[in-house]
Amino acid sequence: MEVVDRGSGVPVVMLPGIQGRWEWLSPAVDALAEHCRVITFSLGDEPSSGFTLDPARGLENFLQQIEQALDRAKLHDVVLMGVSFAGPIAMEFAARYPHRVRGLMLVSALPVGWQPDARARFYSRAPRLLSPFFLLDAPMRSGPELRRSLPRFSERLRFVQHQAKMLRRCWLSPTRMARRVRWLREFQFSDPASFRGPTLVVTGEADLDRVVRPALTRQYAEALPHARWAVLENTGHLGCVTRPNEFSRLVRTFLDQIAIDEQRASA
Repeated sequence: MEVVDRGSGVPVVMLPGIQGRWEWLSPAVDALAEHCRVITFSLGDEPSSGFTLDPARGLENFLQQIEQALDRAKLHDVVLMGVSFAGPIAMEFAARYPHRVRGLMLVSALPVGWQPDARARFYSRAPRLLSPFFLLDAPMRSGPELRRSLPRFSERLRFVQHQAKMLRRCWLSPTRMARRVRWLREFQFSDPASFRGPTLVVTGEADLDRVVRPALTRQYAEALPHARWAVLENTGHLGCVTRPNEFSRLVRTFLDQIAIDEQRASA
């Protein structure tokens, strides 16, 4: 299995979103690696992941992949981060294996038990046939967020150029994305409240995230006993890549608080 391991310090395992490839999160990975050890990988159904996938096991493949990544890095426990689609996967791993999760981060995450809206159901009907409409629709939906996150035209231009480069390098597979959504719908999740470790729930602003409504992600903050909620200002769903330095500061504050809490508990 191919694993990216960068930086040093507190280990943070970062799970990518519905696109499947870790490279889509590279701005956040680079910013975090300046302050902690970041471990990430592409989801196991991506050909580049090097993971041996059993389609019949659905999301269980991704839980096994996390275990393999931790074992390969010789880590007993980590801070686990799930971004968007991967939020419920991170949540499930934490609920099953709390001894391996020092802290949990859920970033613009789909809630456990999520059901696709009309737009998602529409694209799932014929993923390949409708993929051009999806690619045309995505920039229009993200436009207001980009104008707020990146107020200067030059910043937006650089971001769009980076995204176009990523699209050439890491093409989105409509069929794999649709299959991930199906696996998510079919999976029987554990009760999130069973995880009692420190948790940070991060959303963008309510009027800017047009992919996962922040109110849905915030359900985790209400359900988990030791959860904090933070808003990454002037962002929507893309905050960890449009404002990676600000996102990194949120993560560092959370890691520092975990260390303080652990010192108090051992005193």
